[in-house]
Amino acid sequence: MTASFTRRRVTTKSRTAAVGAVAVVGALLLTGCGDQTDKAKQGNSSNAADKGPLFSKLPQKIQDAGVIKVGSDINYPPVEFKKNGKVMGLDPDLANALGDVLGVRFEFNNATFDTLLSGLRSQRYDIAMSAMTDNKGRQEGVDPDTGKKAGEGVDFVDYLTAGVSIYTRKGDDQGIKTWDDLCGKKIVVQRGTVSHDLAKAESKKCEKSGKKKIAVEAFGNDTEAQTRLRGGGAAAGSSDFPVAAYAVKTSGGGKDFQMVGDQVDAAPYGIAVSKDNTELRDALQQALALIIANGEYDKLVAKWGVKDGAVTKAIINGGK
Repeated sequence: MTASFTRRRVTTKSRTAAVGAVAVVGALLLTGCGDQTDKAKQGNSSNAADKGPLFSKLPQKIQDAGVIKVGSDINYPPVEFKKNGKVMGLDPDLANALGDVLGVRFEFNNATFDTLLSGLRSQRYDIAMSAMTDNKGRQEGVDPDTGKKAGEGVDFVDYLTAGVSIYTRKGDDQGIKTWDDLCGKKIVVQRGTVSHDLAKAESKKCEKSGKKKIAVEAFGNDTEAQTRLRGGGAAAGSSDFPVAAYAVKTSGGGKDFQMVGDQVDAAPYGIAVSKDNTELRDALQQALALIIANGEYDKLVAKWGVKDGAVTKAIINGGK
C-alpha cells in the first residue's frame, strides 16, 4: 500500500533500456531459465544449477526449505486477492516468476497489512510482499504519526511505482476533486496505508486553515472500506491508484464508483526484507533484474494493467 509524503502528480515515465540489469544477468540468460516450478517443489538437491540459475545465491536455510514464506494482505485486488480459493494478482504472479529463476516456491500467508512488518521482524515470514511502499520511514523503522523510531527498519527491493487516488460513488462526487475538497467530509481508507496517513495529515491542514477537519474511518482491509462507501457511509474513499482503478472498473460492473482528480504521491512498491538478511535481499534483486531483462516482468505488469508503473531496473531502497 502506497506510502510517501512528497506530493506530486503521476506522469507516465519514458522507458529506457535496462542496460545495467542486462549486464548483471546476461551470463545467466545464456544458461536459460526453463521450467523450474516442478524442481522447486522437490526440495534441495546436490546440483544447485538444476534448481534455477540463482538458486545458489539464496541463504542456505531457504535452499534447504525450498520455500520463501511471504507475509501479505491478500485482499487488495488487483495486486493480491483470492478468487475461488486461489491467491491471484500481480504480486503472486511476480513471485512465481521470481521463484522460477530462484528455484524455490513462494508461499503466501494472509495477514492484515499493519501487522506485516512486525511479522517479518518476528521471523514469521521471510519477506513481506503486499503493495508495500518503500519509503524512508519504513527503511528506518520510524512511526509516521510520531516521527520517532518505533522499531527495526527493513530493506526493499523495488518492483513497481504507484500513486494514490480518491474515488467516490458514481454520480455523487459532492464536488470532490482534490484532498482540499474533503474538509468537513468523511473518507474511508485501509488502516496503516498512505491513504490513512495522508487523510490524517490533510485533516490537520483543514483545521489549521479554519475549516472543518476530515472524518477518517479506517478499516482492516480495503474491501471493507469500499463496502462502507458503497452503502453511503462516507463521501469518498482513497487507495493506491491500481486498486482504486480496479474497484472503479469492476465493482457493480463499473456502476458503483468513479475516480476523481489526479493521483498523487507516486512512490515505489517494494519487497520488504529484514536488514540482517542481505543475502536474501540481494538474491531477490538479482532475480527481479533477470525477469526484467528476459521480458517476463513486462508481460506480468501488462496482464494486470499497471504498465505505467513498470520499473526498468531492480533497485534497493529507492523510496524517499
